[in-house]
Amino acid sequence: MLKIYGSRLCSDCVRCVEELTAAGVSFEYMDFGEDLLALKTFLTIRDGNPLFDSVREAGKIGIPCIVKEDGEITLSWDEFL
Repeated sequence: MLKIYGSRLCSDCVRCVEELTAAGVSFEYMDFGEDLLALKTFLTIRDGNPLFDSVREAGKIGIPCIVKEDGEITLSWDEFL
């Protein structure tokens, strides 16, 4: 099952959840506002993955962050629609 790290305060995260739900995609949503362990886990992923280099350099957060079942990480949910 996909894991999505994000925040309900992020419009991209809200849109991601809405579109995946409408498409019938199963996922677990890890909301930073409700779960500090989710935030800690996400920061570990983000700070150790070169996928986020340009995100960090731009001063952005890098959410929604999608972790596939095989552990691959992506910032795009379009491939699951």
